[in-house]
Amino acid sequence: MSLIDHLERWLFGAIRLVVLGVGNSLRRDDAIGIEIVNKLEGRVPSSVFLVKSESTPENFIEPIVLFKPTHILIIDAALLTLSPGATKLLKSIEFSKVPISSHDLPLQIFYEYMSISTSAKIAFLLIQPKDTSFGEGLTIELSSVREKLVTSLLKLFECVIK
Repeated sequence: MSLIDHLERWLFGAIRLVVLGVGNSLRRDDAIGIEIVNKLEGRVPSSVFLVKSESTPENFIEPIVLFKPTHILIIDAALLTLSPGATKLLKSIEFSKVPISSHDLPLQIFYEYMSISTSAKIAFLLIQPKDTSFGEGLTIELSSVREKLVTSLLKLFECVIK
């Protein structure tokens, strides 16, 4: 099953979706989550709340909770030991098995708080970076993945979220 098939299945029944872009825009490919949200801005229905949290998703807890999401999709770079640009969708129950902690507050704690504060289904769209050294701009590999994911996400939002 493809990533898009997994996302479509996970989004089934979505009414209000938060898309949270996480990362550091000064660390090249680590900015992939933020870059995807940037490309989605102004192109999604009002039932999709876009958040660019950089490395501090905890700063957006209140607006996310007030939005009352049914689904929260967190997009971030992660060292998956895969080829650059490879993606993986982790659903809530699988998250505790993957250590992701390049942020001020580890995403595990953010996830746990969101689980308690909302009844939303939470998933992580993780993308293998190629280069997370100091600098701006995505590598060619991740720029290509960003464009494909943005196109696919827009189609999904149009079809799945009412």
